[in-house]
Amino acid sequence: MRPRSRILAIDPGSVRLGLAISDTEHRLASPLTTYTQRDPHQDAAFLKTIIAEEEVALIVIGLPIHEDGSEGAQAKAARVFGAWVHEATGVPCVFYDERFTSFQADVLLDDIGLTKKKRKARRDRVAAQILLQTYLDETLNKAQGQPTLGFDPGS
Repeated sequence: MRPRSRILAIDPGSVRLGLAISDTEHRLASPLTTYTQRDPHQDAAFLKTIIAEEEVALIVIGLPIHEDGSEGAQAKAARVFGAWVHEATGVPCVFYDERFTSFQADVLLDDIGLTKKKRKARRDRVAAQILLQTYLDETLNKAQGQPTLGFDPGS
């Protein structure tokens, strides 16, 4: 990865994409935006703009895994989406287990007292932030030789 580059996380949905971005040291994830998908041309242009502005060198795509670790139709759709993102942007993509990120986002947003409407507007980007922070924490632990928990994004 390029020095001072960032990692972008995408929590894909059928209508919206939640996006989060790392700092340049790859230690902290922040919610970025929620994007409503339009068509492949506009979606690719949007992602390319984010990638250029944020100096993104890697994209983490949320992979919805069942509780038993198996993959279903949503995981297959996420893998197709990730392949499209890589083809459209040229940026390497990895998949990472996103189990419970939307639930965790709902709990966090509810805990700070947001209305249902405000929670819904922020949910996808906060879920992407949780996905990315978990990925960063595990990647940092691996780099430091510490034990990690969770899903291996290389599979």
